[in-house]
Order: sequence, then structure tokens, then C-alpha cells
Amino acid sequence: MHLADLHIGKSILDQSLIEDQKYILNQIIDIIKSNNVDVVLIAGDVYDKAIPNIDAVKLFSNFLSNLYKLGVRVFVISGNHDSKDRLSFGNELFVDNEVYIEGVFNGNLKKIELEDNYGKINIYMLPFVKPADVRYYYPNEKIESYNDAVKCIIDNIEIDKSVRNIIMIHQFVTANGIEIERSDSENISLGGIDNIDVSLFDDFDYVAMGHIHRGQKLIKDTIRYAGSPLKYSFSEVNHHKSVPIVEFLEKDNIKIELVDLKPICDMRIIRGKLENLLDDKVISLGNKDDYISAIITDDDYIIDVIGKLRNVYKNILRVEYDNK
Repeated sequence: MHLADLHIGKSILDQSLIEDQKYILNQIIDIIKSNNVDVVLIAGDVYDKAIPNIDAVKLFSNFLSNLYKLGVRVFVISGNHDSKDRLSFGNELFVDNEVYIEGVFNGNLKKIELEDNYGKINIYMLPFVKPADVRYYYPNEKIESYNDAVKCIIDNIEIDKSVRNIIMIHQFVTANGIEIERSDSENISLGGIDNIDVSLFDDFDYVAMGHIHRGQKLIKDTIRYAGSPLKYSFSEVNHHKSVPIVEFLEKDNIKIELVDLKPICDMRIIRGKLENLLDDKVISLGNKDDYISAIITDDDYIIDVIGKLRNVYKNILRVEYDNK
């Protein structure tokens, strides 16, 4: 299973999502059980903040414990939201339980070798890096951009192309600069300075990417953003959340299945006159407990709009106006 952008501990407009995240991680555990998943890749942004709160740490710890009880091997890299050093804490001890965490780039691209009935699988783990992180280890190389940095790292390893190779990465990967769908909850630099071209990964059989919250392939099915398991901004209301399950058979034979995720509360935008939005027929069109952003089109001034809406939509988070 390929996961990314869990953002555990995230809040939206002061609304904590910890219970939603607990629900979706339990759902992911059920999917792992029912699909006999034996390896989980988490491609960065485990936490939403560099210093996560105690509830977030407990939730991720519980998730790892459940994976361990199932005998699942776990591979985790840091993302741009994570504290690299904090995420790496205790990783030497975790290795004994087949939990591999690569939070800090130390000059070498970490490789873990696995074996199955079809032979060897190499998993390369590249945590989120900036050009300065790589320049420190390769002072004689010209490293000015994120693309230069990742290219330098890959150029300095020997890839055995006769076996299956996976790379985990948390960067803004694009194809020839083509725009991909992004959301408000992602931290993306302006001007394309953090773009990494997908051609750098030509020698890998599967590219497990994090950073972009909409699950999507890039060029082909085996180069993929897992996407976040939950919607983390109202710009994601039309996203369809799922998790990729990747079955590696012999070399060049990979099967990918997307398994739907169903949140305990969805995220929706409703629009119209206040009277209409409070009508039973309109209310019945969706789950009134969803996280709601309301756009009010009344021209007349209405006292305590959000209070009136909250009597029906208890999880309303935002009210905007579109009128004259």
C-alpha cells in the first residue's frame, strides 16, 4: 500500500480533525487486512506540523503498532511538514521490527532490499530535501535547483535494472513542467523553482510520491501521487480519495488497484439564499454533519447567519457572501 500526506494533527479553521484521522487510519488498517498487504510505504508529511501535539503522536504510534501486529513492513520518509530529526527518533530500534524511517538525508540514498517469490525488490528512501541539504554532501557539484539536487543524489547510486526498484520521494514532481492539480492545503513554492522532472526516475519500476493531495498518476500508472487520505481544504471538495495497492509480480509486471476511502464526515460547499439552505429538502441532499462552507446569496442583511446555519449544520466552518 502506498500512502502519503497523512498530516496527522491537522485542523481546518480551528476544527481538529484528529477523530476523522483516527477513523480513516482504522479504515486503512481494515483495507490492509482484507487485501493481504505486507508492505506499507508512507511518502512523507506524516504530521501536519514540525512539532506535533501529543494526540497526533499517539495516533501515529497506534497506527504503527497495528501495522506491526499484522506483520506489515513499514517504510516512512519525511515530508516538508515533518521535523526530520523528530521523525527519525528511535529509527535504529524500529528497524528490528521492520519499521524503516528515513527522516534526514545523510549524503546517501538509503536502500532496503526485500525478497519474494519473484526475486529481489530494492526500496530507495529519499526524504524531503532542499538544494542546500544536498550541496553540503556534494560541494563540488553544481546544485542550484531542486531538480539539480535530486539528480545529483540519483546519479551517485548504481541501480540494478535487472531487478525491481521502488523509490519513495516527497517533492513536487512534474512532467516537462506540465501543471498538475494542486490544492490550497499544499505548500508549493512560486515560480516553479521546486519542480523536479519525472525523467529522473526512468530507471525505477514504481515511484511512490507524496506532496500533492490529489491522488493521481504522472505520465503512467507506476509514477503516482498517493494523495492525502482526507480532504484538507475546501479546494479539495471534488477530490476522490483512495489508496493505491500495488502488486509486484515479475519484472515489468505491476498491478495497481485503487481502493476507495470513505470519511466519517465529508467536506462540502453549499450555496444559495439562507431560507433555501435551511429547507428540509435541501438539507436531505447530503449529510448535515459534513464540514460545510456556505456561500450566502441573500442581498438583505441577516443577523447571525452562521448561528442560524449551525442549528442545522453543526460542522459549518466558513460563511462567505456572493451578493451585490
